[in-house]
Order: sequence, then structure tokens, then C-alpha cells
Amino acid sequence: MKDYSQYFKGPNLKEAKKRRGEDVHHIHDAFFIPQEMVNVGKGKKYYIHTYGCQANERDSETLSGILEMMAYQPTTEIKEADVILLNTCAIRENAEEKVFGKVGYVKNLKKKNPNLIFGLCGCMAQEEVVIQRILQKHPHIDLIFGTHNIHRLPELLKEAMFNKEMVVEVWSKEGDVIEDTPVTRASKHKAWVNIMYGCNKFCTYCIVPYTRGKERSRLMDDIIEEVNQLVKDGYQEVTLLGQNVNSYGKDLDDGSSFASLLEAVAKTGIPRIRFTTSHPWDFSKDMIHMIASYDNIMPAIHLPVQSGNDEVLKLMGRRYSREQYLELFHAIKEEIPDCTITTDIIVGFPNETEEQFEDTLSLYQECEYDLAYTFIYSPRAGTPAAKMADNVPLEEKEQRLYRLNEVVNEKALKQNQRFLNQEVEVLVDGPSKRDPQMLTGYTKHQKLINFKGNPDCIGKRVMVKVTEAKTWALKGEQIEQD
Repeated sequence: MKDYSQYFKGPNLKEAKKRRGEDVHHIHDAFFIPQEMVNVGKGKKYYIHTYGCQANERDSETLSGILEMMAYQPTTEIKEADVILLNTCAIRENAEEKVFGKVGYVKNLKKKNPNLIFGLCGCMAQEEVVIQRILQKHPHIDLIFGTHNIHRLPELLKEAMFNKEMVVEVWSKEGDVIEDTPVTRASKHKAWVNIMYGCNKFCTYCIVPYTRGKERSRLMDDIIEEVNQLVKDGYQEVTLLGQNVNSYGKDLDDGSSFASLLEAVAKTGIPRIRFTTSHPWDFSKDMIHMIASYDNIMPAIHLPVQSGNDEVLKLMGRRYSREQYLELFHAIKEEIPDCTITTDIIVGFPNETEEQFEDTLSLYQECEYDLAYTFIYSPRAGTPAAKMADNVPLEEKEQRLYRLNEVVNEKALKQNQRFLNQEVEVLVDGPSKRDPQMLTGYTKHQKLINFKGNPDCIGKRVMVKVTEAKTWALKGEQIEQD
């Protein structure tokens, strides 16, 4: 077993920035449970609050699997928990403030239950400024660990329980790939499947390359083995996860690529395949062709643009021009005409002028995206953009966001209307949160649809006729099958 003792320390931003070209280790024997911890959770409960992206959601499934192997049972009531973990996100400042609000709340719970173990993990734990704040203001946190050492939770929990001191273990390393950790999946019909970790793009506004380490791919055989097991277990959909899935295989010496992985996953027979997220810079013609070639690869692509202006894109470190992005966009639409494409956009980046913002609006008008996730720029400590003058007034940022969202709403409605009166396949997730009498699910094109249907179909794929198209969702009625 590899010796990790050199990494037992708090986060270091300078170390996290390094990309030394070291070999990535694919390790199958790193996870174990110390004898003292085998049944330590018997009669006890755990609570996990997950913030952020799908990668964090998948990490929480691993955390749940590990805790349940130690006999803990899940609870949705934080007050009932004997172990509380906050799995955090560092992408935006307001996400961090929400976490610290919860940290303050748990302080009162620990006063009532001194044996409560309270841990903070995930991307925030990889930030030096966060650890410094915790050490100064939140000594009631028992356990802090990052994104690289989730598999060591049993050992870290043991230290926190028996030493009665704050345990901090955050590795500022490039990262390895740890296999064979347990998992308790949140869904019985849809599954997240990690295909790679980390990011090498270093967009100037983004903290992820520092919190998640360098790009490192799982071996294709390990991924296919996981998907084959999901097929055996009756899963209907997998989403292949990575900070930049298009880079899959570049660090391997076996000729693997994301296009070849897509084909291999498609051949497992899993009914639905999705993936997120794609960086435009690495999106190949082979990928487009593979998506077009297999019916079980869903025609829905998330393709973040961030800005429609070349100068802003260069400041962001995005590595493509407006023209290159549009060339890719239209290439996708040419080979997969009915493909839905969504995007991310940041407004108010340092030095963004009104004219540059209007370039973003004009690009949106040309692409007519199905949906966009839009954000006001806010600096993240430790990123290059944080050193730039944040010189766009907040009022101007808010006005630009409002104007952009007006176009987003208009195009979202237009794109949804093309499905009106069509019969679409829907993977049924369950009852609608707003109306329990209705079912909800997603079409192949990743359109949310609420419909009248048979509750026995939850977890299955059914045909639904679209009867109404709204801005954010469709409505319909299930078609009875003979």
C-alpha cells in the first residue's frame, strides 16, 4: 500500500498549482476500515449536506457508502445525527457563506450533544483561507478533509473520535485515482459515473484546478466494469462525470479518448448516456460523430461559452475565440440537428465593457441555446482574476444579468415549443414536488416534463405526449402502452 504520510497536512495553494508531470497511480487497495471502526456506527445516524456540482454529489454517495459500511444509518434530520458532514463547494463566494451559516448552526447542536462528530470536506477544505478562518473562528469542527482523501474517512473519523482534537488532513497534491471505494447511490435508476478527476485548464476566475488537482483519468476497463454492473442492477441512465470530460484519456498511454469511451459505454447497452462538463477547446469531431452514431447517447450537450467577446475570453483564459466556439457549435448542430445545447455565461468580468457584453448578447441570439446558467462575476481568492481590478459596478453587473436573462427566457420558451404535441420518451423520476398528483422526469433532450401518468412507472422509460410548453418545463400526458 502506498505511503501517504507526506501529504498529511493542511492545504497549500502553491503546491496545488503545480503540475509536475508525475505519473498518476490507479490504486485498488487504499480503502480499508480499521478494526475498531467496523461496527462503530451501530445504532447511530449520519447526515450529509452536499453543496455544489455533480462531482460533489457523487463524492457524497461515496461518503454515504463508507459510513454505512461502518453500520451508520442515514437521516434527513440533522438534529438526529451522530455524524454530520458538510460536503462543500468553492466555486462562488455565496456558496461558502451558506456553508458557514450551517457551521454556526451545528455549533449549537454540539453543545447539546458533545459526542457529535462534525466534519467539513470537499472543495472549500482545499482552500487555505477557509482553513485559516476555521482555525480562528470555528474550533467546534472536529474533522476537515479535502477532495483527494475521501477513502480515508474511517481512519480520520477514528482520530476525531478518540483523540478529541480537531483533525485536519488536506492533500495539496496532483492526485491519484482511488478505486474500489463503497457507494450508496442516491437513485435506483440514474447513476453518476466518474471518468476522470481534476482540471488543467486554469481559467483565470476558477478555483477548481487548485481544489480538485490535475486531470487524471480512470482506466477504461474500470469504468466499463462499473457501467456493466449498473446495467445488471437495472439502471436506466448514467452520467459520465469530469471537470472536463473531453480531456479523458490524454494522461493515459493506451490510446483512450473520450470518443472511444463514449462508444465503449454505448456498447454496454445502458439505455441512456449523458456527460458533463465539456470544455469547447477539447470537443473533437470524433465526439460529435460518436454522439450522432448511438441512440443511447443523449442528444443534449452542455457547452459553456462564458463570454461572446474575444478580449474577455482571453482575460478569462478560455483558450478559444468567439469564431472557434461558433464553428464548433454549428458543427454539432449540422451533424446532430435536434441536439439541445446549454451553456454557462459570466457577466461583469473585470474590464468588460458595454460593447463586449453586447457581443455576448449577439452570440446568444445566434446560438439560441435551450438554457443558460448565468452568473455575476465575483472574485475567488487565489485565482489570477482575483488580482484584477473588479471594476464593473455591481449595479451594472445586475443590469447586464437582467438583460441577458430576458434573452435566456425568450429562447428557452422557443426551444421548448418545438416539442409541443410531440411524443417523447421520459425517464420517470417520481412525483412532482409542486404537485404530487403529477409525475416528473426528463426527456432524451434533457427537458424537464411534468405529466399525468402511472406511479408504477417510476424508474422506467415511458412515452409522453407534450401538451404544453413553458419557459422552464414541459407538461404532458402519458401514452398508454398496449
